[in-house]
Amino acid sequence: MSNAAYLTLENGAVFEGRFFGAEGEATGEVVFSTGMTGYLEALTDPGFYGQILLETFPLIGNYGVIPCDFESGVVGPKAYIVKYPCQDPSNFRSEGNLDTFFKERGIAGLCGIDTRAVTRMIRENGVMNGKITAKPPSEADLAEIRAYRITGAVAAVSRKTPRLFKTESPAGRRPTVALLDFGSARRVREALLQRGADVFEFPHDCAPKDIYAAKPDGILLSNGPGDPADNPGLIAGVADMAASGAPVFGIGLGHQLLALAHGFETYKLKYGHRGANQPVRDQATGRFYITEQNHGYAVVSGSIDAKTAEQSFVNINDGTCEGVSYKNKPAFSAQFTPDSGGGANGTGFLYDRFFEAMGVSVCR
Repeated sequence: MSNAAYLTLENGAVFEGRFFGAEGEATGEVVFSTGMTGYLEALTDPGFYGQILLETFPLIGNYGVIPCDFESGVVGPKAYIVKYPCQDPSNFRSEGNLDTFFKERGIAGLCGIDTRAVTRMIRENGVMNGKITAKPPSEADLAEIRAYRITGAVAAVSRKTPRLFKTESPAGRRPTVALLDFGSARRVREALLQRGADVFEFPHDCAPKDIYAAKPDGILLSNGPGDPADNPGLIAGVADMAASGAPVFGIGLGHQLLALAHGFETYKLKYGHRGANQPVRDQATGRFYITEQNHGYAVVSGSIDAKTAEQSFVNINDGTCEGVSYKNKPAFSAQFTPDSGGGANGTGFLYDRFFEAMGVSVCR
């Protein structure tokens, strides 16, 4: 980790550090995540497609590389930035370090820069494009950075063919859930399987009629990357599914697409919500939850038509919409990824609510 590397932001700011992992150039939208742990899940989250991910916690990699913790089979970010990468991880499950992991996959890592300064700059000015280079930036580099835009994100990360995953639950009626893969995290499928559902995963561009042919008991719209408004075809398909009468549950990007399908609006946040410590409030109960999120867009709260829907969760930090419940139809959504990892205070109950909408009991 001795060769010099540079991060250049679109405002002209330059930060000098060192390479780790593969040494190569990468251009993308620079975003930061505030999690103290969970770097493996973040690295393998397709939701970071087209982005350069910066970790705000200074030491990353201390428990190594653990494949069973991966959220997908791909590395989501185009490049990775940390203050200090741990070269000698200590964990009984570890199978290597991040430096080797990145080299094997051709992913550039940058370390040794003032990550706090970059984070403050993004918080004050908003998310910016950036580029990692081996040499000080040129005018051509700055032009490339400023022209960069994430496009075709969902198509790039979605599965290409349908696949059925069978639950191992021995008891009760086994519902079938159609999971539309917009860049889904593995934990979403596993949460459904653990509750006793067979999961039929479909590509993002699968026609609604092909999904209905599988006779699903419910439809789950997954998380994923990019600007939700860039997907008019998906929005039309989601509108068809929401009108079909089948229970529909949207997560992350799926939450945003479901809102757009009902005529609501979305917008780009100044610097997004990324990390495992985002506080939200359940509007029905007043209870607070600490949630895991990865998104740069949100549903415009004021665009929600009170006649057809209501806001169900609110972000405590900035008041943005974190969930929507739809009236007169079995449809609801959450901006965050439901998780029972926090024990009794987790948000896994949203999956249970989805099963209730399908008219089946949850198997444990």
